[in-house]
Amino acid sequence: MSHSTVPRSRAEAKTSAKTPVASGGAAGSREKRGSGKVSFRLRFRRDRTLILMTLPAVLLLLLFNYIPILGNVVAFQDYDPYAGDNGFVAMLHSPWIGFEQFQRIFQDSAFWHAVQNTFVLFFLQLLLFFPVPILLALLINTVVRPRVRAVAQAVMYLPHFFSWVLVVTVFQQIFGGAGVIAQTLRQHGHTGFDVMTNPHVFKYLVTVQMVWKDAGWGIIVFLAALASVSNDLYEAAAMDGAGRRRRMWHITLPALRPVIALLLVLRVGDALTVGFEQLLLQRQAVGPDASDVLDTYVWWNGIRNQDFSYAAAAGLIKGLVGLTLVLVANKVAHVMGEQGVYKK
Repeated sequence: MSHSTVPRSRAEAKTSAKTPVASGGAAGSREKRGSGKVSFRLRFRRDRTLILMTLPAVLLLLLFNYIPILGNVVAFQDYDPYAGDNGFVAMLHSPWIGFEQFQRIFQDSAFWHAVQNTFVLFFLQLLLFFPVPILLALLINTVVRPRVRAVAQAVMYLPHFFSWVLVVTVFQQIFGGAGVIAQTLRQHGHTGFDVMTNPHVFKYLVTVQMVWKDAGWGIIVFLAALASVSNDLYEAAAMDGAGRRRRMWHITLPALRPVIALLLVLRVGDALTVGFEQLLLQRQAVGPDASDVLDTYVWWNGIRNQDFSYAAAAGLIKGLVGLTLVLVANKVAHVMGEQGVYKK
């Protein structure tokens, strides 16, 4: 046996033993490997650990998000929850009425008023709330001392873990008729005020509450995007004479642009959900005209009155509109050159 045919190591011997002799099937498998295609069986064996790790989350998603979608069938029925021993049997025995529930909704002026309030709050939150986490992330990113940065992040994150009951209580103690500001003004001979019961400024109050509660939590995504930017880019720009503003405009903001586009698309898709618990807690103080949105409308006119078909029809309309907004916003992101939620 010649020296060239002897394997130089055990690993090489195993490799040569596993390599098939030149044939039609072997050539085809080599072509598949060369083209980068991997069979489903090999991919499953390779990724089975990751699949097992994500399986519980997938099951929970199916159980609580996708299977309940089948319940939307009651929007086309006169659903009676007492028509059977359980909800599924009741759906089978409830009579079909077609689009009658949707006609009731479209003829209800309160529904269109709730839609108007929903979009007004959405645009206010988009203009006043969405830029705040970006600005705070840029501000924190400029802090040089790590300890100061960590303390600032912790202080900003903290309100996110407060319940809406606590948030509304804090604002009531500050801006209410018996709050700190009103009492201080009265002690100095001025007339007090009560922002919490003023329906004209309620939409701005709701937006400020959301900014205070969730802006710090939104910083996490933008700080993660900023952490991926190489310092070599800033150093090269500084050597070329670029100041702090030009470095932010030409390096920092382009790095944040894909994340901003993605979160903006998701935010537009969630346009019709503007805070059910937050508005429901303050509904009695300002009245339904100022506080009713689609979620509270579904609660008061459908679920609370046990008119489940009516509530399902209103929720189905909300879901279809939200899906349409996601598709349109994602298309706009593609036109702007960004990936969005999914690729082209």
